[in-house]
Amino acid sequence: MAKKRLVLTLGHRALGATLPEQKEAVKVTAKCLADLIQDGFQIVMTHGNAPQVDMIHTAMHEFSKEHPEYIPAPMAVCAAMSQGYIGYDLQNAIRSELIKRGIYKPVSTILTQVTVNPHDDSTYVPYRLIGRKMTAEEAKEEGLRGNDTIETEDGFRRVVVSPKPIAIVEIDAIRAILDADQPVIAAGGGGIPVIKKDGTLMGTAAAIDKDLTAAVLAKEVDADVLMYLTDVDNIVLNYGSDSEIPLYELTAKEAEELVRVGQFAAGTMDPKVRGGIDFIHTGTNRKVIITTLEKARAALDGKAGTVIY
Repeated sequence: MAKKRLVLTLGHRALGATLPEQKEAVKVTAKCLADLIQDGFQIVMTHGNAPQVDMIHTAMHEFSKEHPEYIPAPMAVCAAMSQGYIGYDLQNAIRSELIKRGIYKPVSTILTQVTVNPHDDSTYVPYRLIGRKMTAEEAKEEGLRGNDTIETEDGFRRVVVSPKPIAIVEIDAIRAILDADQPVIAAGGGGIPVIKKDGTLMGTAAAIDKDLTAAVLAKEVDADVLMYLTDVDNIVLNYGSDSEIPLYELTAKEAEELVRVGQFAAGTMDPKVRGGIDFIHTGTNRKVIITTLEKARAALDGKAGTVIY
C-alpha cells in the first residue's frame, strides 16, 4: 500500500528564537517528527524563520557598519542563510532521533527558491516587519536607500511586502527525495523570494507567508495531508474573547465562509485556513489539520486538532 504523504509546517514553538533555544527545541521537535516517520509517513517539513532572519539581517547590517567595504546582505540572502542554519539543526536532530530507533534514513534540507509575481496587489503595500530596531535617523537613511520603514513602540523597523507564492523552483529535487522515501526540509520561511527576469532568477526584498507556501508545496508534491503545527490545539471562533468556540472539523465551504466574515487574524490563522482551502480544492481526498506539535500524531488519528476537508 502506498505511503501517505504529509506536508507539515513548524511554527515558533518548534524552533525557538535564539541559537541556544533552537538547539534545544529541535530535540523535542525531532521526537514528534520521528514518530510520524516511524509510522510510515513520507514527510516534507517547512518552517517559519522570523526571529532567525531578523537576527541575520541585524547581524549583517551591524557588520557592514563596522566594515564599510561589505554591503548589507540583501533580504533574499538573509532568507537563504536562515534556511541553511535552521535546516542544519533540524535535520541533524531528526537523523539522530531516527538512528536511536534503528531507522537509517538521511534527512535533507533543500535551499528553496519560490517565485512570486512582482505585479500582484500584495506587492504594493509593505507591512511585514523585518530586521533590526532603528532610530529615526537610521530610518531616514533606510528611506534614502529606497527601503520602507514604520515607527513601532520601541523604535523604527523596516517593512517589506509579502507577495503570494507562485511556484517552488526546486520542486523536482524535493519530489525525488520523497520518492526515495526520505524526509526532506524545504521552503523554510516561505522560501527565498525570487522573480524571473530574462530567463534568470533574481532575489527580491520580500517575505513570503510560510503557510501559503506550504499549501503550494503540498499541491506540488500531491500530499494527502497538509498539517499546520501552531500554538493552539484547535481553530477557535471568536479567538481571544470570552466566548471562544473550538472547532473540530469543518468543510472547505464552511471554512471559506468563516474567512469571508473575518473570523481569523491576518498573518496568523487566516493564511493557514486560506492555504488549506486552496490545497483541498486542487485535488481529491485531501485534508488539512491544524493543531500543536505535541498533538500531531493524535490529530492524524482524528483524536485532536481541527480537520478541514
